[in-house]
Amino acid sequence: MSGEQPVFSRRTGMTAAAAALLVGASPAVATADSTSRRGGLFRADQAGRDEGLQRDVDAIRATGATGVLAEIQTAHGRAAARAGGADQGARRPVPWDAYYRIGSDTKTFTATVALQLVGEGRLALTDTVDHWLPGLVRGNGNDGRRITVANVLRQTSGLNDYFSASDTGDVFTPDGYRKGRFTSQSPREQVAAALKQPPRWLPDADDPVSEQRWGYANTNYVLVGLLIERVTGHSWAQEVHERIIEPLGLRHTLIPGTSPYVPQPTATAYTAFPGTTDLTDTTLAYAGFADGALISTPRDLATFLRALFSGRLLSPAQLAAMQVTVAAEGWIAAAGVRYGLGIAWRPMRGDFGGIWFHGGTHLGVVSESGVRADGSRAATTAIFTLRMEGGQKDAQEKAALRLVDNALRTGAAPD
Repeated sequence: MSGEQPVFSRRTGMTAAAAALLVGASPAVATADSTSRRGGLFRADQAGRDEGLQRDVDAIRATGATGVLAEIQTAHGRAAARAGGADQGARRPVPWDAYYRIGSDTKTFTATVALQLVGEGRLALTDTVDHWLPGLVRGNGNDGRRITVANVLRQTSGLNDYFSASDTGDVFTPDGYRKGRFTSQSPREQVAAALKQPPRWLPDADDPVSEQRWGYANTNYVLVGLLIERVTGHSWAQEVHERIIEPLGLRHTLIPGTSPYVPQPTATAYTAFPGTTDLTDTTLAYAGFADGALISTPRDLATFLRALFSGRLLSPAQLAAMQVTVAAEGWIAAAGVRYGLGIAWRPMRGDFGGIWFHGGTHLGVVSESGVRADGSRAATTAIFTLRMEGGQKDAQEKAALRLVDNALRTGAAPD
């Protein structure tokens, strides 16, 4: 495990480490740029100005983020706003449609493929992990015969995170990052790392699918990726590409494998490691596997989320199964969060009751997103600064959540 660069969890992984749609013609776009003198956000469907999205992007920037890019997308158009620079101290703004590592937002793509296989009758939520991957999850009290597909998708397996269960050494220092940024680890090695510790619990033997105990672990989605490969006989990357990326025309979404590079255009990704407020350029880093490998853009990610909740990727039965949740309190800086199959829900003031989201983090990047339950509206945000601890980290997270809530609750982009 020495030198490995992790795909971080949404929030708890950071804390542990510090102590780890449209296919076809493009809709019209209106943009605002806080680096210019124009200000405001022009609506795509009419003349006028709406400063809501820009104001929320600027609020994230004000917490100390070097660069921020956000988008709101509906069936009728899209709007975007940005703040900060593509590089610390540079005059060049964050590029429109910048590529970035979406981290654990990858999990929603992975879960979608798994549920498509369920809908095809090739996989069942009640199947055990051991049925498909015999003997892989064993040792130190871990038992894949007690863990179902539903448990790994819903994060109720009780397995430890492969990264937090390992000896991280000096990974969370600038020097440790530089030594390990080109180092990768196979999915089976990641699972083996997680199994070095006893499970946090084993799902109920009589009804494991209905297990209510919840604990976030990237290991769960490494296993989902391996399950997809065993069921289909193809790589996880091939299945995601052929089932989601290509049909939706996500031309700026890719799976880099073991490459640490992000395509241009992008912005420099900065990390403040534990114990320091200094920012380190962490743009180069291995991205991981089915738990967090994808690189995308705000536009492509919004397109995916709208397609998913509009029913274009899953049958009604499978989409409903995805939305069966358990309590996930303490996962992010919001109350009432519940986690389903690769997607989460949180309450929101206003007419919509709540929104669906996941979000993700990777070295130097925070991805925050959300979508209305009917897929009519999605919001995505790329923040090119990751802080692992402290008040600035908390303020940035709250500001990003507030942007998504405001974007989905109000009319900040054309309806």
